[in-house]
Amino acid sequence: MVEEPGAALAVFLERSHTVAPLQVPGLVEETAHRLGMVSATVYLADVQEEELVPLPRPGEDDGGESLAIEGTVGGWAYRTMSLRLSHGRPLSLWLPLVDGIARIGVLQIVADRITPAMLDGAEQLAAVTALTVVSKSGFSDLFSRTARRRPMTTAAEMVWAFLPPLTLGTDRVTSTAALEPAYEIGGDAFDHGLDDGRLHLAVVDAMGHDLAAGLASAVALAGCRSTRRAGGSLTDITERIDEDLHRWRPGGLLTGVFANLDLDSGRLSWVNAGHPPPLLIRAHHVVPGALEAQGELPLGLGPGYERPRTVHESQLEPGDRVLIHTDGVTEARSADGLLFGEERLVDFVTRALAAGEPAPEALRRLIRTILGHHHGRLQDDATIVLAEWHPESGDAHP
Repeated sequence: MVEEPGAALAVFLERSHTVAPLQVPGLVEETAHRLGMVSATVYLADVQEEELVPLPRPGEDDGGESLAIEGTVGGWAYRTMSLRLSHGRPLSLWLPLVDGIARIGVLQIVADRITPAMLDGAEQLAAVTALTVVSKSGFSDLFSRTARRRPMTTAAEMVWAFLPPLTLGTDRVTSTAALEPAYEIGGDAFDHGLDDGRLHLAVVDAMGHDLAAGLASAVALAGCRSTRRAGGSLTDITERIDEDLHRWRPGGLLTGVFANLDLDSGRLSWVNAGHPPPLLIRAHHVVPGALEAQGELPLGLGPGYERPRTVHESQLEPGDRVLIHTDGVTEARSADGLLFGEERLVDFVTRALAAGEPAPEALRRLIRTILGHHHGRLQDDATIVLAEWHPESGDAHP
């Protein structure tokens, strides 16, 4: 007997509080049966966003065959964050799994027919499935293990433990990030967070590509958050990181950009500590030199090198995007020594955004392009954060 979506989902929510992570796929499929569907399969995106990997069930080593994000119907649903129907018998309905506005995977529903009521139930099931997966990810290795195609280095594990979700946003702002090499990242890290009408951004690049570099970037993020949560300013943040690095990793240098965006006024404030300058993208074009400023020393130099940090300010216009990257993005070299370069970076991002691609998808494809330019093997970490201020929109713009 087919149940009403409300009743079936009420049972799902009640049981989701105590169900074990490995039992989530079974709970999802059981709910799909209550809604009159043949089956339901949960797929999570892998760390590098190249594949959609099915969640395993009890007694299974893996959940089955993965799907490529490029060139498949499920991948299309993930890339565009919209549902897709595969015709045939039985029918397959693919729905994106979204945490806020961040993509985490897709849900495949198989059914003999799709009625409006079943479609509504499928969309609600996808929503509660995403929430359940995210809520249990903090205390289970299952979801991280599913999303990994190979082991991570210790340095990469430490950095990823400190990172926030790759994408976040509200009806006024969206921020999304990408970083590689995902399994071996050492010196790069980023942070973004929302607090009381303000978006905070940080991108750091520690000297080296090893566990010590990973420790330096982790210390930087911890110092950044600790100071910010205590009400400190951007200059307080840089002073704290400078002091901590000199104390705990003498000789270890770190560059970074630390910024705040006022979501009411669009006022951007930032400090640049020896880092490539942010780029301002307006109407699908980079505004030359808009966020460039006189260079300042990196962090971690210690006594004798203390200098007052300059807080720069710029007024954004609705729809403006701020792109912050590490030098590993532009300095990636092909086999014949050709730099990827800022011009190629700017051209790719502006073309993708002008074509209407969601920012997370634009960065996903950009990272794939950079890896392809370097034949799949980067010599340095490459990190990008792209933030858009859209105060006049009614909905978030992923």
